Amino acid sequence: MSLVVRRPNLVRHVALILLLIAALAVVRPAWAQGDPVAAATDRIAQAELDVRAVDQALDARVDDDDRRDLRGKAQAAQDGTNQAIADLTEQLALVNARIAGLGAVTPGETEAPELRAQRKTLNAVRTSLDAAIKRGRLAGVEAGQLVDEIDRGQAEQFSQKLSSKVPSPLSPTFWTIVLDQTPRDLRRVGLFLQQGGAQLSRQWRGGIPWHAMLGLALAIVLVGPVRLKAHRLMQRRLIAEAPPSRVRRSANSLWRVAVGTLCPLAGAFVLVQGLRWSGLLPQRWSDFLDGFVFAAGVAGFTAAVTGAVLMRSQPSWRITPFDDETASRLRPLSWVLTILTFATTMVGAFEAAIGSSRSAVIATQAIEALLHLMLIVATLVVVGRLRAASAAREDTTRAGISAGLSLAILLAWVALGVASVALAIGYIWLAWFVALMIGWTVLLGSALYLMLVATDDIATTVFVRDSRIGTTLTRALGIRGSMVDQFGLILSGIVRLALIVLALGLLLRPFGASGDPGAVFDQIGQFAEGIKVGGVWISPGAILRGLIVLFVGLAIVRGFMRWLDQRYLPATDLDGSGRNSVSLVARYIGVALAVIWGLASLGIGIERIALLLSALSVGIGFGLQAITQNFVSGLILLAERPIKIGDLVRVGTDEGDVKRISVRSTEIELADHSTLIVPNSELITKSVLNKTLSGPLGRIQIQFSVPIEADAALVRSIVLECFAEQEAVLAEPAPSAFIDSIVDGRILFNCFAHVASPRVAYGTRSAVLLRLLPALREHGIAIGTVPQRLELVGPPNPSAPHEPENEMNTSRPATRG
Repeated sequence: MSLVVRRPNLVRHVALILLLIAALAVVRPAWAQGDPVAAATDRIAQAELDVRAVDQALDARVDDDDRRDLRGKAQAAQDGTNQAIADLTEQLALVNARIAGLGAVTPGETEAPELRAQRKTLNAVRTSLDAAIKRGRLAGVEAGQLVDEIDRGQAEQFSQKLSSKVPSPLSPTFWTIVLDQTPRDLRRVGLFLQQGGAQLSRQWRGGIPWHAMLGLALAIVLVGPVRLKAHRLMQRRLIAEAPPSRVRRSANSLWRVAVGTLCPLAGAFVLVQGLRWSGLLPQRWSDFLDGFVFAAGVAGFTAAVTGAVLMRSQPSWRITPFDDETASRLRPLSWVLTILTFATTMVGAFEAAIGSSRSAVIATQAIEALLHLMLIVATLVVVGRLRAASAAREDTTRAGISAGLSLAILLAWVALGVASVALAIGYIWLAWFVALMIGWTVLLGSALYLMLVATDDIATTVFVRDSRIGTTLTRALGIRGSMVDQFGLILSGIVRLALIVLALGLLLRPFGASGDPGAVFDQIGQFAEGIKVGGVWISPGAILRGLIVLFVGLAIVRGFMRWLDQRYLPATDLDGSGRNSVSLVARYIGVALAVIWGLASLGIGIERIALLLSALSVGIGFGLQAITQNFVSGLILLAERPIKIGDLVRVGTDEGDVKRISVRSTEIELADHSTLIVPNSELITKSVLNKTLSGPLGRIQIQFSVPIEADAALVRSIVLECFAEQEAVLAEPAPSAFIDSIVDGRILFNCFAHVASPRVAYGTRSAVLLRLLPALREHGIAIGTVPQRLELVGPPNPSAPHEPENEMNTSRPATRG
C-alpha cells in the first residue's frame, strides 16, 4: 500500500522537475550557447565593483591621467549596466508573456499541479529578473553620477588654472622666484642625465648595442627614404589608375598626411624600442622616451597636414584655394610651428620626468607662450600683406571666402591681444593655453578641411550615376540615376557631419581639459546666478549662452540650406518650383528648430513654448487672421503646387510670370517689369488663370474672311505655308486652318498654331500676319470680314398700301476677332 502511495508522489516530483526544466528552457532557449541572463547579472556585479572602486579612488587626490582613467572606467560601468538592463528587460518581457499565456487563476477552481508549479517557477524567475534590473539601474545611476562628478572636477580644475595668477614676467619678483628654485632644478636635471649616462656607459662596455643601432638605422630609413618613396609611389598609382578629378588630389593629400604622421611615429617607436632592448637607458627614462614617441608623432602630423594644405613644391596637387605665393610665404612658418610643437611636447615630458618645480614649469610655459604668440603675429602679418597684395591686384576669385577669412583674422587678433595682456600681467597658464589653442585650432581645422574635401570628393565620385558602382546599382536594382547621386550627397553630408563633431571633441583634449567641450562651455556660461522668473533662471550668462546656441543653430541651418540648394536638390528630378517648395519648408523648419534649441538652452521647455503659443492663439484669432490665412494658404500652395515658379498666370486683369512663392505672398512680374505682390489667400480663394499649369505650350488664333469666289484650298495652303515659315511655330501639334462658316457671301477662316510658350504667342502671331497679308495680296485675294446689312424701315403709308417699301441696302465692314 505504501508503494502504491509513494509511486504517484515520485511521478509527481519527476514531473515537476521536468516542468521546471521546460520553464527555464522557455525563459531562455539559448542557454545551451551561454546564459545571457547570467552574463548580464555578472556585468551588473562587475559594474558595482567598478563603481565602488572609482568612488574610493576619488576620495584621494588624483592627477589628470588618473582622473581620465577613472572617468573611462565609470563610463564603461554605466554602458555595461545599460546593456545588461536591456538584456534583462527582454527576458522579463518573455517571462511576462509566458505568465500571461497561463492566464489568471479562476476563483473556486483547483489549478492543475503542473500549471501551479510552472506559474510558481515563472514568478520566481520574474522576481529575480526584476531585482537584477533594479540593481543595474542603481549601479548605472551611481556610475553616471561619478562621471558627472569627474567632469565637474575637471571643469573646476580647468577654471582654476585659467584664473591662476603669478607675478608678472616683466617684474623682478617673477624671475627672483625662478632663480631661487633654479639650483634644485639643475640638481634634478643633473641627476637625471647622470643616471642616463651611467646606464649608457655600463651597457656600452658590455658590447655593441646592436638593437639600438638597428633601431636608429630603421628610424632614419622610415623618416627619409620610406616616406619619400611612399609619396612618389602613391602619386604614380593615382596618375595611372585614378580618374583625372579632385579625387586624385584628395586621395594624395590624405595619403601624405597618413604617411607623414606614421613614418616619424614608427621611426621614433623603433628607436625607443631599440634603446630599451639594449638596456642603454634606465627605467626612469621610460616616460621621457614615451613622450619622445608622442612628440615625434605630433610633429609629423603637424608637418604632414600643413604640407598637404600648402603643397608648395607641387601646386598641381593642391586642393586648397591658395596661390603659389601664399604657399611659399606660409610654408616656412609651418616648419616653425612643427618645431615649436615638438619642442613644447618634449619640454613637458622632460619636466614631468625630472619633477621640475612649479616655478620652472611656469617659466617654460611663459617662454612657450611668448614663442607661439610671436609665430602667430608673424603669420597674421604675412596673411595681411598677402591680402593687401591681392586687393591691389583686384583679385576677386576668392570673394566667397573673404568674409570668413576676415572674421577668423579678427578673432585671432583678439585672442592674441588677450593672451599678450594675460602674459604681461601674470596669467601665464591662460596665455599659454590661448597661444597653444590657436595653433591647435589651425592644425585641427586644416586636417578637418582636408578630410571634409576628401570625403565629399570620394563620396560624390564613387556614388554617381555614370560611375561603375552607379551603373551597377541602376542596372541591378532598377533605381534611377538621380537616386545614386542623392545617396552620394547624403553619405557625404553624414560623414562630414560626423567628422565635424569628432573635431569638436578633439579640440580641447591636448591641453589637459576634458575631451567634452560641453564641460568648458558650461563653465564659461556660468557668469552669474541670475533671477528666477516663472520657474526659469534668467542670467546674463544664460542669455549669452542662448544667443550663442541660437547663432550656432542658425549657422547650421544656413550651411544645411546651402548644401540643400546647391548640392542635393540639383541632383534630384524636381523642377525649379519643387526645389523652391522643399527649400522653403526646410528653411522654416530649421529656423523653428534653432529657435526651440535656443529657448531650451535657457531652460524654457516645450511645454512652456506650447503655453506661450496657446496664449498667442487668442491674438491670432482676433488681430492676425489675415497673416495666419496667408501663411496657411502659402503652405497649401507649396504642397499642392497649383502655381509654380515660372508659370504664366492671370490674376484679375494682370498677367505675368511667377517669380517667387513665400509662405505669405507670391510675387508676379508683369509685362512692364513691375512686380505684383499677391497675398496667398487671394490665389487660394479666387479664380486664377494658369496658362502653363497643364503644359508649357501657347496657341495662336487668326480669324479672317475671304470672298466666296476665292479658292478656299489655296487660301488654306497659304496660311499653312505662313505658319511653316515661322521658326517659333511648332510642327507638333501641327498648324491647322478651318472654314468656320459661310456668311453673306464670304468664307470665314479660323486658323490655329502652337508655340513653345504663351509668352511668344503674341509676337509670333504678328509675324504670321505680316507674312499672310502680302501673300494673299499677291494671289489677288482680298480679305475682310462678313458684311452686315442695315435696313431702314419707315412708318407704313396708308394712302399707298400696295406700293413697295423703300429699301436702302448698305454694307460696311465689321470686325471679327
